[in-house]
Amino acid sequence: MAANQAHRDDNLLEDIQSRLDVLNKSERKVAEAILRDPSAATRYSIAALARAADVSEPTVNRFCRGFSATGFPDFKIRLAQSIATGTPYIGQNIEPDDTVPEFADKIMLSTIASLDKARQALDPKALATAIDYLIQAKQINFFGMGGSASVALDAQHKFFRFNIPVMSYDDALMQRMVAAGSSVGDVIVLISYTGRTRETVDIAQLARANGATVIGITNPDSPLAETCTVVLGVTAPEDTEVYMPMSSRIIHLTVIDILATGVTLKRGADFLGHLKKIKESLKPTRFPPNET
Repeated sequence: MAANQAHRDDNLLEDIQSRLDVLNKSERKVAEAILRDPSAATRYSIAALARAADVSEPTVNRFCRGFSATGFPDFKIRLAQSIATGTPYIGQNIEPDDTVPEFADKIMLSTIASLDKARQALDPKALATAIDYLIQAKQINFFGMGGSASVALDAQHKFFRFNIPVMSYDDALMQRMVAAGSSVGDVIVLISYTGRTRETVDIAQLARANGATVIGITNPDSPLAETCTVVLGVTAPEDTEVYMPMSSRIIHLTVIDILATGVTLKRGADFLGHLKKIKESLKPTRFPPNET
């Protein structure tokens, strides 16, 4: 009974997506009809869903019971609740024969869904702690390798405005030397989607051994997370063993924006004049906007 209740508490759309490969042929057709347009499925009668999936009504009923629903009406209620809890990740896998509009739409929808999942998973206390460390830092270094290097560079561009010495490094040897030279009061922010890169974990351990604070933007269940002072745990449903990182990089960039905004707000109104002066220094470099 407890296992059944736990099953019911999961996000139904994610549950359907995760079980696609184990459903029989007819039930998979029902699942795919629902995943194509979950909102429309909540308005279907059982006959309409059966037609959309090209199966019989008993197959639809059997499918619903397979997901711990008492029947189709109960299933539709749970489906609506699943949609209401946030943007569902509904498996936007890129196929070789996808058209440009199809794969563009899949990437957009997957990124939106991944951001929403990250929003729900981020720990507000960990964010607040990380912001406090950044404000008090003597210097800040952002480390990222591979796909995370661009995120570290973006962080440098944002944080240099805060009158704190800041640098980004994408080379493992440079990161190791900076970690070896760090001390109490230094903050190192390590950005890694998997958190499983050996060099990154070694560098985090080296920095901690020298007294630096290490903030990890990474998978919360990774070896890197176990080493950090503070972990901002984020995950994204993509396989970076096969594909280049996409949505995970967007999530990491957004977390950097959150940290930069937090530092700005904590600095108070008096600090806004400094930021305004930096912004206004760019005016001579730009053409004026078109007047209509």
